[in-house]
Amino acid sequence: MATKKSKTMSVVVWGIVGVMVVGGFGMTGLGGTVTSIGSVGSQKIETNTYARALQQELQNISQQTGQPMTLAQAQQFGLDQQVRQRLISAAALADEADRIGLSVGDATLAQEIRSNRAFSGTAGQFDRDTYAMVLRQNGLTEATFEDSLRTDIARGLLVGATAGGFTAPAALTDTLYNFIGERRGFSLLRLTEADLAEPIAQPTDADLQAFYDAHIADFTAPEARRVTYAALIPEELAPTLPVDDAALRALYDQRIDEFVQPERRLVERLVFPDQAAADAAKARIDAGESFETIVAERGLELMDVDMGDVAPADLGEAGDAVFALAEPGVVGPFNSNFGPALFRMNGVLAAHEVTFDEAREDLATEYQLDTARREIGARVQEFEDALADGATIEDLGDMGMRIATVDVSDATEDQIAGYPAFRNAANDAQQGDFPEIFQLDDGGLAALRLDEIVPPAPIPLDQVRDRVAEGWRSEKLHEALAARAAEAQADGNLNAYGLVDVTQQIARDGTVAGAPDTMIPTLFTMDQGEVRTIEGPEFVGVLRLDSIQPAATEGEAAAALKGAISAQAEDSLANDAQTLFTQAVADQAGIRLDQAAIDAVHAQIP
Repeated sequence: MATKKSKTMSVVVWGIVGVMVVGGFGMTGLGGTVTSIGSVGSQKIETNTYARALQQELQNISQQTGQPMTLAQAQQFGLDQQVRQRLISAAALADEADRIGLSVGDATLAQEIRSNRAFSGTAGQFDRDTYAMVLRQNGLTEATFEDSLRTDIARGLLVGATAGGFTAPAALTDTLYNFIGERRGFSLLRLTEADLAEPIAQPTDADLQAFYDAHIADFTAPEARRVTYAALIPEELAPTLPVDDAALRALYDQRIDEFVQPERRLVERLVFPDQAAADAAKARIDAGESFETIVAERGLELMDVDMGDVAPADLGEAGDAVFALAEPGVVGPFNSNFGPALFRMNGVLAAHEVTFDEAREDLATEYQLDTARREIGARVQEFEDALADGATIEDLGDMGMRIATVDVSDATEDQIAGYPAFRNAANDAQQGDFPEIFQLDDGGLAALRLDEIVPPAPIPLDQVRDRVAEGWRSEKLHEALAARAAEAQADGNLNAYGLVDVTQQIARDGTVAGAPDTMIPTLFTMDQGEVRTIEGPEFVGVLRLDSIQPAATEGEAAAALKGAISAQAEDSLANDAQTLFTQAVADQAGIRLDQAAIDAVHAQIP
C-alpha cells in the first residue's frame, strides 16, 4: 500500500500546482462577502476554487479541440456541473478525513513539497526562493498552500484506503478473457452485378415515374429564400483589367526566392552537451548503430531534431560537409548555436528555377486580382451613398455590379451562396428591408433584397431524371443481389456463385474492408457451419462461419491479456467503490449549494 499512497499524494500535489498555474487566483469581487459556492459538511467550496477549476476545464477543452470554448458552450455539455461534482466529491472526502481525524505530519508535507518540480531551481532541486516566488505569483501564502496541500494529501490517503486492495474475481477475468480471446474463421461471398445471371435492364419511363413518385421526398427542393442581389466579385472583374509588364517584372524580382531556389538538403541535427559525448555518439554510428537509437537515448523523437530543408548558410560550419554528401549519411560533430552536434542528411532537393516567362501568367492573374480588390474597395462609399439616396438593387447594376436572382437554401449550389457573408445576409433579410452593401471574404461586395419565401416543392422529373435513373438502378441491383444471396445461402456452396474470400481467424474487434460494420458482430452470434446473408449500403454478401477457435490458454500473449483484463476490472471495482464511498459520505455530511454565488462566478467568465 505504501507505493499506492505515495503515487496518490504525488498526483494530488501536481494537481494543486497545475490548477494554480493554469487558472491563477484572479477571481475576486464575487458578491462582496460571498466567498464560497456551497459546502459539504464543514468543508466550504471556495468561489475562487470553483472559478479556477472551471477556467482550467475550459482551457483543457480548448487545447484538445484547437477551438476556444466559452462558458455558454461548456454549459450546453454540462461541463460546469461536472466541475462542481468533482469539487463536491473532494470536499466530501476532506470532510470525512477531518471527521475521523486523518492527517499527515510535517515530514510528509515537506517531502511532497520538495519533490515537486514546480518548485525546483536552476539546479533541478527544490529551491526555497522558487517556492516562495511560485506561491506569490499565484496569490498564495505558504500557510494557505500548505494547509490546502495537507488536506489534499489526507484526502488522497482516504481514497487510497477506500479504493485499494481489490482483486478481480477469477470467474470474471476468465469469462472476459474467453470472450475477448475467441477467434473465428469465415468465408465471405461478395456479390456484384457481374455475379448475376442477367444484367439490370434499362428503366422505362413508367419505371422512372413510379420510382420518382415513391421517393418524392428525395426529389423535393427545400424551402428557399429567393433573393435578388448585386455583386462585384474580384475574379469576375480581374480579367477585364490591364496588366503592367513592368509591375509584373518587379513582382517577380521581389519574390525571386519563390522562383529561383538553390539546391537544398533535408537535414536532422542532434545536439550534445559536450564534445566528448558528440564524439562518442559519432563513433557508435560509424560502428553500425543507428542515428535513431542515439536520438531515442537522448529522450527525443526524430521530429525534435528535424531541421527541414536547409541551405548551406543555415548549417553554419557544418554546411560544406553536409552538402558534400551525395547520398544520405551522418557528419560531424560540428559546432552549432546550441553546442556540438551531429548532422544527418536524408535527401537532396535539386535546384529549381521558374523563369519570368514561365511565371508571367500566374503573376498576371495575381496582379489583376489584387488590382480588382483595390478598385472594388475604393468604390464601397460610392455604392453605399447610392443606396442611401434610394437606389435599388437594379440601379447598382447600372453602376457595374452584376444582378441576378437565386434561391438560397441548404441545397443551393450557386457560387454566390458559397460566401458565408452572402448566406448569412440572405438568411437574415426581411421583406421590405432597405438593401445594404456588405463585404465578401475575397474582397468582393454585394447587396441583396428578399423577394419571397419559396415553399418546399417537388423538382420536376425532367430536371432530376438522371438522379432518378441512378436511384432506380441502385434499388433494382440491390434487390437482384439480395435474391442471388438467398439462393447461395440456401445452397451453401458459396464458390458456385462467385469469388469467395476466406479469413482464417478474426477477433471481435476486427474489421473487413468494404463490409458493413454489423458483419463481425453477426459472425460472433452464428453457429459453426451456419450461412447468413449480410446486407448494407451498396453491399450484399453471404457469410459462412467456418471455425470457432477458443481463446488460447497458455503463452505470454494469453498471460498478458489476462493480466490487462484483471487490472482493468480491478480499476473498475476500485473506481466504483470510491464513487459509492464518496457519495455516501457526501450524503451523510450534507450538500449545500448557493446558486447566486455560482451565477456570480459564471458572470465573470467569458
